[in-house]
Amino acid sequence: MDQAQIEVRVLGSLSQISAAEWDSCACPEVADGGRPLDPFTTHRFLLALEHSGSVGRGTGWQPQYLTAYLDGMLIAAAPMYAKSHSQGEYIFDHNWAHAYEGAGGRYYPKLQIAVPFTPATGRRFLVRPGYDSVGMSALVQGAVQLAADNQVSSVHATFCTEAEALAGEQMGLMLRQSQQFHWLNDEYQDFDGFLAALSSRKRKNIRKERAQAIDFGGEIRTLTGDDLRPEHWDAFWQFYQDTGSRKWGVPYLTRQFFDIAHEAMADDMALVLAERDGYPIAGALNFIGRETLFGRYWGCTEHHACLHFELCYYRAIDFAIAEGLARVEAGAQGEHKLARGYLPTRTNSLHWVNDPGFADAIKKYLDAEAHAVGEEIEILTDYGPFRKSNPEEQQ
Repeated sequence: MDQAQIEVRVLGSLSQISAAEWDSCACPEVADGGRPLDPFTTHRFLLALEHSGSVGRGTGWQPQYLTAYLDGMLIAAAPMYAKSHSQGEYIFDHNWAHAYEGAGGRYYPKLQIAVPFTPATGRRFLVRPGYDSVGMSALVQGAVQLAADNQVSSVHATFCTEAEALAGEQMGLMLRQSQQFHWLNDEYQDFDGFLAALSSRKRKNIRKERAQAIDFGGEIRTLTGDDLRPEHWDAFWQFYQDTGSRKWGVPYLTRQFFDIAHEAMADDMALVLAERDGYPIAGALNFIGRETLFGRYWGCTEHHACLHFELCYYRAIDFAIAEGLARVEAGAQGEHKLARGYLPTRTNSLHWVNDPGFADAIKKYLDAEAHAVGEEIEILTDYGPFRKSNPEEQQ
């Protein structure tokens, strides 16, 4: 197919494109009536970020959605933003920025193909079925050309799929590998089935933690769809603010985001609430994909032993097993997840840097980093909680 036939456009808002048109590339799998693979690149989620003021003017995330058309039909799209900082990305390039600016360059703005504030693996180059190769190629070339024409330092696509990572590398982008902790469902029938796969010591420790958690003096509920009420978001906003102020200084999402999400995508969310005397004291928010439960935010107004583990990790496992989901992604970082059944998993991102000399230095850095990440995954996996083949280790 002649690449010249394809027209690449940049949109300053998703209001400029219909949900049906965008989602024809973002989540074509919903044609069978099921869920999207993940809700984060859907029109409704990205527009909620815009309309709530979580992205846009003054946030450092300026929408520059990339779209590619062939004969008037949208064949590919990408959630792209002009970034004036490196916050809310979870693939850290602060040291790149310091080195680039220390050498007299201007690192910001940069172009970021990503879901803001969301370290969850998913497609970043959204392509209509049947246009996989030409669609991704058009988006990559469009982003790079836009950066080059405007003397922008770099283009980054974070938490892309493995297939996109391999394809992007073949197109000349630099591959960066990182790791997270994910729980995998080995066709467990219930939580006890999962526990049976663990070593005796880890199994006992998890049972002890769950017992401690439910001893806080209240009840724990998982709410989704019509069970979610506006007042639940009043409580969760307090939790989110507490965690956000401690981790990031300023919470990324605005209060309005949760109201808009409640109206637009209640069926995509599972909110785990701990309530005592009828009042929520802690909560964990998950987003539901076709195969994956994505753990996103946690917070509390009261601290109780192991309640964080129960709401964020164990209740997520319960939900995934009950719904037949293949995995739980528990967000960025956190080696404490390992002992709770979440194993290290490789994640991928793609990068293009305008300056050839700086790009060469980054490529060498990424090669060394990938080797270190591979070794770390191997070591951590060996320390995982699952039973080993040695009978003595199963006692």
